[in-house]
Amino acid sequence: MDSKCVQFFQNKTILVTGVPGFLAKVFLEKILRVQPDVNRLYLLLRSTDNESAMERFRTEVLEKDLFSVLRNDLGDANLKDLVLEKVVPIPGDISLVNLGLKDSDLLQHMWNEIEIIVNVAATTNFDERYDVGLSINTFGPLNVLNFAKKCVKGQLLLHVSTAYVCGEKSGILPEKTFKMGETLNANGQLVIETEMELMKQKLKELHQQECSEEEIAQSMKDLGMSRAKLHGWPNTYVFTKSMGEMLLGNHRENLPLVIIRPTMITSTFSEPFPGWIEGLRTIDSVIVAYGKGRLKCFLADSDSVLDLIPVDMVANAMVMAVAIHAGKSGSQNVYHVGSSCKNPLTFGQLHDLAASYFTKSPLVGRDGSPIIVSKGTILSTMAQFSFYMTLRYKLPLQMLRLINLVYPWWNGNKYKDIDRKIKLAMRLVDLYRPYVLFKGIFDDMNTERMRLKRQDINKEIYGSLEFDPKSIDWEDYITNIHIPGLITYVLRN
Repeated sequence: MDSKCVQFFQNKTILVTGVPGFLAKVFLEKILRVQPDVNRLYLLLRSTDNESAMERFRTEVLEKDLFSVLRNDLGDANLKDLVLEKVVPIPGDISLVNLGLKDSDLLQHMWNEIEIIVNVAATTNFDERYDVGLSINTFGPLNVLNFAKKCVKGQLLLHVSTAYVCGEKSGILPEKTFKMGETLNANGQLVIETEMELMKQKLKELHQQECSEEEIAQSMKDLGMSRAKLHGWPNTYVFTKSMGEMLLGNHRENLPLVIIRPTMITSTFSEPFPGWIEGLRTIDSVIVAYGKGRLKCFLADSDSVLDLIPVDMVANAMVMAVAIHAGKSGSQNVYHVGSSCKNPLTFGQLHDLAASYFTKSPLVGRDGSPIIVSKGTILSTMAQFSFYMTLRYKLPLQMLRLINLVYPWWNGNKYKDIDRKIKLAMRLVDLYRPYVLFKGIFDDMNTERMRLKRQDINKEIYGSLEFDPKSIDWEDYITNIHIPGLITYVLRN
């Protein structure tokens, strides 16, 4: 834990979006813990009014275990006083102009006071509705940028993206910015305004056809996936995030811009304590399903590098980037925050560590007996996986369908139920395929330079901001920190 204050943030006024989210909460806790003399923290939360914004902040942020160290250090009363003095939850929405803020006096006050803007708000569903993905991930950052430009004292916009905006590229992937209209497959020109118009037109047609809400939602999801794949991205999430980066780079003018691209974010490594997690991240649902004995087979390349990075290291990199780049007029910098370049972990290694953990410390089933896990089958191509699914599930399912046709009164729902589960499994596998068969390594030269700069600078100023993936012992972290943290979260929820 930090024993020194991060002096840069003293008396600074900061706006943070997306605060109920996992990473934004860890960033917020870090600032409050290491620099309680921050001037003010405006937190943008989706809510109807000030009262509900404060209630969301209290229940979804402050009362979480994440804040237990701060609570123990300060005491309940002092923490409450600190929050009342420093933290201002604001009801708003990044998908709206001026972030949805209606109070003109408050707006003017914020524009006069805010120096640092940190945008973490996003929708992270791989197959998000296209209208939702565009409004939050693509045009949301532009709304935040336009807000930041109106801040008289504005020194920096830090935007959190994702390393996987690279799509399914292989090899060493550099920390480079997007050009406006760039595609990943050179398939024509990407015009973001045209994407918006296509979406609006499709939505209008669906309403004219009097489609149900469920049909509209599915059509919007399908449209997002098809547009993403047309331009070379594997899903709506990374496609809309990429377009958001393009808009920021194109419209930023002289405002310093930092884009942080984390890889797969996992539980805390050390701060404020090891193993805190909220929600099941990309690979976590696989680990939990395996521990529960529900995962007999999985699509993955055992030799593929699985780029994991603890959430507190991402937050530390964000803190450091703000301190280095604030006020550097005209600069734009991209940072990969991950582990694949400096300390790679393969899917095969993770599988072995999870198997070892659940063999020694099995989960307990509903009947009270330990769940015995097998090593399972890892298949490295989609063709192998489809063949396995056909032999194991689809052929028996066809027999069940035949019985269902001949004897419709005999357990008729069983066929539909199993068929639905298989279709869901295949859809999830298709969504996760780009990541479990990923062949890229994220170059982190910019991030390494930032780490070295941190070491050269007086630690009185920057404190101990650990974000070096070389410091992670994967066996220790996975078996003694991450999986136990996951199990704690799952049992509580």
